[in-house]
Amino acid sequence: MPTPGLPPTFSIASIDAQRVEEALARIGPKWTTWTAMTLAQVNGPLRIRDVAAQLPFVSEQFVGKRLATMHADGLVIRDGDRRGAPYRLSALGTSLAPVLRTVSDWSRTHLTQEPMAEAERVEDALRRLHLRHSTGVIQALDSADGPMRFIHIVEQAGLSSGLAPQRLLRLQADGLVSRTGSRHGDPYVLTDAGQALGAVYASVEHWSQPFALRSGTAAATRTHVGIPLGAGADGARTTAALRRSAAASNVMFSHAPQPEPRVPAAVTAQSAPGRGR
Repeated sequence: MPTPGLPPTFSIASIDAQRVEEALARIGPKWTTWTAMTLAQVNGPLRIRDVAAQLPFVSEQFVGKRLATMHADGLVIRDGDRRGAPYRLSALGTSLAPVLRTVSDWSRTHLTQEPMAEAERVEDALRRLHLRHSTGVIQALDSADGPMRFIHIVEQAGLSSGLAPQRLLRLQADGLVSRTGSRHGDPYVLTDAGQALGAVYASVEHWSQPFALRSGTAAATRTHVGIPLGAGADGARTTAALRRSAAASNVMFSHAPQPEPRVPAAVTAQSAPGRGR
């Protein structure tokens, strides 16, 4: 089933893994999507306590820390500098809608079709993607002609031999990577879900281009709010695909988060207020 909004065969090899990981570090931390969707539902400023009231399974203190991080990352803006000033989505935060739709579509097709709140689905998917060096491992496996042995993954992804086993175990647990056998030394391959990540990475990379512009690594012409266009055929192709889906780009922000049971404090505590890298 093709992923709406971006070419399903977009090459994983063509993406800038570092740029994708920097972007995922901004949108991947737990409760970021829930918070963004809550702000989008109101389409106006909300104080911390008002956001927390819509997320009864998260403490008000943690919501404040998450909003502070999102503010530092440019996803939200404040209506003034006074204490308690309300927050609203920035243009950059609003422009996340097509990215979150693509992530949701990928999850529904390749991870689970079980009914769940859209924010929950997106956050579950991003949890599998935003750890540092995960993108490099997937890119290395995608570029291989066949199954890839551990040592070659380490070399191509630029990992230390100490970190690589942890990343590969996590990617296997998350359903993105598998081994061709159970013996020690058997090589690794991407699962169908891993192979289908091209559209997700392309969307994230495209959204991240304002960060690249600030770093002086790219030049672009702004054609719609929050997302400048990159040069080159791949950038043009991705841009055209995003433009085709623009009419539906706010679908991810059109429904209020569905209520969930209160998450145990031990689980919530694992969500650090930083970027979770």
